[in-house]
Amino acid sequence: MATEHRARPSPPFFASLVTAGTFLLLYIPLFVLVTYSFVQTDLDGNSSFTWNWYYEAVADSSLQQALWMSLMVGVWSTLGATLLGTTAALALERTDFPGKKIFDALTLVPLIVPEIVMALSLLIWFVILKISLGGISIVLAHITFSFSYVIITVRTRLADFDHSLEEAARDLGATPWKTFWKVTFPLIWPGILSGALMAFTLSFDDFLITFFTAGVGSDTLPVKLYSMIKFGISPKINALSTLILLATALLVLMIFRPKRSMKTISKESGETSVPDALKALG
Repeated sequence: MATEHRARPSPPFFASLVTAGTFLLLYIPLFVLVTYSFVQTDLDGNSSFTWNWYYEAVADSSLQQALWMSLMVGVWSTLGATLLGTTAALALERTDFPGKKIFDALTLVPLIVPEIVMALSLLIWFVILKISLGGISIVLAHITFSFSYVIITVRTRLADFDHSLEEAARDLGATPWKTFWKVTFPLIWPGILSGALMAFTLSFDDFLITFFTAGVGSDTLPVKLYSMIKFGISPKINALSTLILLATALLVLMIFRPKRSMKTISKESGETSVPDALKALG
């Protein structure tokens, strides 16, 4: 018997007003940023539309170097954090070892410790280990504070994991290694990807920890923009920020584009969905 879907009540006016105000506070600054990236003001105070700020932002060699450094640091720190975080999540979720509870609690430390404390501690640690401040120190620092996010997202995926699929794979003769790559990894991949994207975003956006652990000539884009803003806000910065905003929006649309659910596919085909990994093992 089909259940009736009752219409949801309309939200109170006050709740709608608060929601609208929250969205305005969030998005009006972005709208202003994009608008001023196209505005050029002459000496008489007259404003006009222009693309010059985008040309200047793209042609600025110092900004290009800083952007390249941010991308390289983001890629390497994401790879390190994803590898360490996924391995740690599997160990914490599926194994039992002495000190597990302590290690589990320590993984949350980067999430709750103030960033200034983390930055100072990392700087002191690098000095003690005699690690030169530069690209390597920035990557190590970013891995330190971002791998906890990977652990959380992967463990969330593992918590809802159907272990009967792994058992079915082993019954079909798959080795533990083949079971992991053919069954486990594809099913936890969305959690790994989410953690990797979060790690890259945190790395690309970080300023404070990078400021403390960066050496001469290794400024990332946030540090470079901060040094430029100290001498005044240039529309060139607005143009560069708009380009980053556009790239981020396109990346989100590509990765999180709407997909049909497995239930919808099963209903359309009239079959019960079976993981492709088990089909391959069979």
